[in-house]
This record gives sequence, C-alpha cells and structure tokens, in this order.
Amino acid sequence: MLAEPRSGRLAAWGNALLAGFVAPDDAVQAVVGEDSVHRVEGIPGEPGPIGLTLALGRLRALGVTGLRVALPVPGHPLGLSGPAEFNTAALAAGEAVLCQGAALGLVPEVVEAGPRGDVHVEVVWRCAPVREAPPADVPSLSEAERELAEALREATALLSRLDLAGSGPVAQAAADAYRVRAEGGRELLAPGYPPRAVRVLELAQRVGLLVSVADEYASEHRTGGAVSAAEWAARSGALRPVERTARRAQVAAYNAYVEAGEGKGNR
Repeated sequence: MLAEPRSGRLAAWGNALLAGFVAPDDAVQAVVGEDSVHRVEGIPGEPGPIGLTLALGRLRALGVTGLRVALPVPGHPLGLSGPAEFNTAALAAGEAVLCQGAALGLVPEVVEAGPRGDVHVEVVWRCAPVREAPPADVPSLSEAERELAEALREATALLSRLDLAGSGPVAQAAADAYRVRAEGGRELLAPGYPPRAVRVLELAQRVGLLVSVADEYASEHRTGGAVSAAEWAARSGALRPVERTARRAQVAAYNAYVEAGEGKGNR
C-alpha cells in the first residue's frame, strides 16, 4: 500500500495531459518514474508496442477523455467493470487503468532485468476491450474521506491493543519511509486534481502504512514463534476491512478527475 501504483501515476498524469495541464514529455516522465521505459501494446490500429507519448496521443484520438484506476484483489474487483478476461488480467497484476470515452483498459506487465543492484524495470501496458459499465465499489471522495477517518481510528486502536503501534524495527523503518516521502515534497497527484483528492490519497497512504506495519511486524514474530496461527488469523482478519477501506479511498482519489467531470466529485 505504501508503494504508489503505476496505474495511479498513469491515470493521474494521463488525465493532466488530456486536460492540457502538463506537456507530454513531463507527463510521461512522471509516469515512468524510476522505471527504465514504458510501452503500450494492443491499441486499436497499432500493429505492435508503441511508446507512452504516442500511446496517450492515440488514446485521445480514439475518444478517451479521462483515465480511471482499478486496484482489485481476490474477492474484491475494485474499480473493474468486466469482461472476465480483462478482470482476470487486472487481478493478476493487482491494478489496471480504464479509459473514459472509449471501451478500453490497460494492465501493466512488469519485467525486471539486469544484475542485482542494477535492475532495470520495463513496463508493457496491455490494452484490451472493457465493458462500458460503472466501476465496481468505488466511493465518492466525500464517502472515502468519512470512511478513512473511521478506519484510521480503528487501525490505531487495534495496533495499540496488539502492541504493534510504533514498536520494532519494521514499524520504525516503515514510519521513516513514510516521513521521507512526505517531507520530500513529492507531488501526490498531478495538476488539475482537487485538493480534497490529495487529502484523501495522503490519508489512505497513512492508513495503508498502519496495515503494512501490522502485517510485517506480526509476520516477523510469527516466524520467531511469538505469534500463533490463531493470533495471526485474528490480526489479519481484523485489518482486512481497514485495508479494503484504504484501497477504495486510493481509487476514489485517483478517479476524482473523471468524477469531477461527471459532476460526482463531491457526492
């Protein structure tokens, strides 16, 4: 949850590009990030993979007016609309981007190459047809913000009861990583997004941090024999609704640009 999904970067900066808030080169640079290269394969009319800059232009020509994010997990097809073939690919990747204005979606395929310590990451976005239907289980920004406030309270209380709040090397490392990202002035969302979306995304990441701390800390202690299988199951079960809320809010934040265009941004 701490890691920014590639689908989030593509949707956010793709939306900024489609709206004219950023130049193509700036948008692509932001999407690629620390990866070596991104390509898109399967765009209608293109015989093979093409670069991301050209691909975004082709999507615009095909009628795409916005990009949405999906972050599905088994049992929760969050943000997806079908068909089954696309949902299966998105579920395997854990993320996808759906195009507004054209019945197309993109799923990333990530390939790592090179020796340890000098790994190059290449991403191929597989473009395929999707069903034009409302995305599954995506809340509005206002709903997500309300749910996150409660989830943050629940997660903090739960971790305190389990003696997992802020103790141990895993917790400290996770907290340090979050502070570095927050203090580094990282732009959470691309230009054109409402401030509320930024607040919701930041809060979702904070909730995700707590879930990650609990999972990793409990995993370490389970390996050492300090946490029984029953205790592990109880802790994981208690945190799953919190993690689900954080993922829903993350999708709502990334999708806020499209929702605002449809007059749904403040529902």
